[in-house]
Amino acid sequence: MLLTMSLPAHTPVMVNETLEGLQPGRGGHFIDCTVGLGGHARAILERISPTGKLLGIDADPEAIRTAQDRLSDYGEAIVLVNDSFVNLRAICEKYDFCPVDGILFDLGVSSMQLDTAERGFSFQREAPLDMRFDPSQELTASDIVNAFPERELARILKEYGEERHSRRIARHIVYSRPITSTLRLAQVVQQVLGSKRGRIHPATRTFMALRIAVNEELQSLSLALEQTINLLRLQGRLVVVSYHSLEDRIVKQFMRSKASNCALKLISRKVIRPTSLEIESNQRSRSAKLRIAERSK
Repeated sequence: MLLTMSLPAHTPVMVNETLEGLQPGRGGHFIDCTVGLGGHARAILERISPTGKLLGIDADPEAIRTAQDRLSDYGEAIVLVNDSFVNLRAICEKYDFCPVDGILFDLGVSSMQLDTAERGFSFQREAPLDMRFDPSQELTASDIVNAFPERELARILKEYGEERHSRRIARHIVYSRPITSTLRLAQVVQQVLGSKRGRIHPATRTFMALRIAVNEELQSLSLALEQTINLLRLQGRLVVVSYHSLEDRIVKQFMRSKASNCALKLISRKVIRPTSLEIESNQRSRSAKLRIAERSK
């Protein structure tokens, strides 16, 4: 469905820190590997216009359509591609877009995806168990929940959700099949863990694990990061915003590994977090972690 009258509200996370990390200047060429609703992309385009160019990538076709509407005033300065960033090198070669001055990853699920009930990302709204970034791919969360063996389901919950009670939850999911909706799955998890679990909903880790598995997020991130080195020009910047420990661990290990052989220089040795003021105004930023590196050879 094309967006026409109104566009969803969007506040990009850690936008000032991102710009400080990327250091975009007039005439620069940059890649936003997760263009989403276009918040970071617009901030970059404002700095590199009128002669700079930005390549925006997103696996979600709805995100690409929204970004096209939001950024239409930049015309040919932006190229938008509906694809996974796991294909980063091939995309850059196709559009003759390298070397570049900076590459940005803003990982995780977008506010639009969470707020669109039928996408099935949220445990707070009734929806089919979908969770695909790319609606054309075959595997859905429903396939995992209703067809995967109990042992494999438990592995996914433990490995991707860091869920301590993964075996109990997996066992109860299998016992409760078929599970056809987000609210029903959340209810099944609550039957195991209870309704209270500190500050987070009991189903948070289960939903995160399923989303990561459906979209192969961690594998794609590792593969994409490896492609960035040869796409960056000398002193080009790599900036990654992550939202949970598994993502951040991959980013940290990648940057440190490349720094050890001098391919990258760490600009931020310690992780950068949002300010208390930003967290207060945008609760979705509270778990964000930003890391910066620069190509050094």
